[in-house]
Amino acid sequence: MPVNKLPFDQPELLRPAPLLRGLQAEGPVHRVHTQTGDDAWLVTGYEEVRRLLDDDRLGRSHPQPEKAARIGESALFGGPMGDFDTEREDHTRMRSLLQPHFTPKRMRAFRPRVEELTTQLLDELERQGSPADLHQALALPLPILVICELLGVPYEDRGQFRAWSEAAGNTADHARSMQGLTDLYEYGKRMVELKRHEPGDDVITRLLELPDTDEDEIAMRAMNLLFAGHETTVVQIGMGALFLLANSGQWEALLAEPDLLTGAIEEIMRTPMVNGTGGIPRYARVDLAVGDAMVKAGELVLLHIGMANHDEKVFADPERFDVTRQAAGHVSFGYGARYCIGAPLARIELQAVFAQLIPRFPGMRLAVPVEELRLRADSLTSGLVSLPVKW
Repeated sequence: MPVNKLPFDQPELLRPAPLLRGLQAEGPVHRVHTQTGDDAWLVTGYEEVRRLLDDDRLGRSHPQPEKAARIGESALFGGPMGDFDTEREDHTRMRSLLQPHFTPKRMRAFRPRVEELTTQLLDELERQGSPADLHQALALPLPILVICELLGVPYEDRGQFRAWSEAAGNTADHARSMQGLTDLYEYGKRMVELKRHEPGDDVITRLLELPDTDEDEIAMRAMNLLFAGHETTVVQIGMGALFLLANSGQWEALLAEPDLLTGAIEEIMRTPMVNGTGGIPRYARVDLAVGDAMVKAGELVLLHIGMANHDEKVFADPERFDVTRQAAGHVSFGYGARYCIGAPLARIELQAVFAQLIPRFPGMRLAVPVEELRLRADSLTSGLVSLPVKW
């Protein structure tokens, strides 16, 4: 029987949980308990995680969802999602609807606006002066501003949908999570109705112009984008800034050689470890072998992206943060058919942030010891509560 219960204690914010590192050293697959006490398989090996991310024998649905193991109490990702019989077709349709709005070409055209929004936030940061909370000043508002513009959602509503997003992603309180999810979708319906009468140059309006889509589906897709499109990037910006500030030589390297930034963004995506729920949840659709383990149909499999990105067989000295590393093989955006459609946008946001932040505030440093920083508790995406800085 499994004896290791998620989430594992992570005493050092800049390093993986010791128990995770110990498990990975033993092999790529492990039996664990989830936060809810259910049994699961935890996959920590890079090759195994990458292969399973694109393996049709795993999915997000379950033939008996009421009996399925869960990773937490979140109504959004805590357990099975979708229809077991139509999951593949539904996923293909979802990607076909959304992919055209997030192509690299469309995102490149949007880049100047992302850069402009970043500049505005840094202008305000400079006006407020040192010290400041970089989380509240930059990491949090930029992704919200960006996704609002793409979807056509009023930025003035950010306080509401941010609160609903945090509630929906709560992993400890199912009732709170369900209410947050309901509030988000109701808000999505109101946005769809608004765009029906007042169309704009945004994703919701363009989805309404497509044949064979209903307003409920568009509202659901739009709110899923609203959640995923800002929550994860908030974490990436905050943790990326933390790793650069905690490794001053890396900050100085980017200041001296801005051309390193493109590769540095991949290292920023690879290195940070936030435990969250313990991995990307998948359910076995059939019996299958993973490493030396035999996974039975219906069992929960957690693909630990963070530990895959810290597999020393692929990334030498994986806990070392190095902006010159060739880290493009990381799996932070997934792999294969489930590769994140928002990856081009996330890269543009990260590039805009660090291309401006570092030269504009060359002497920026942490205002508190790393040991005093905290991650959000009971959250799907985790991330920093605050990031105090001075310059």
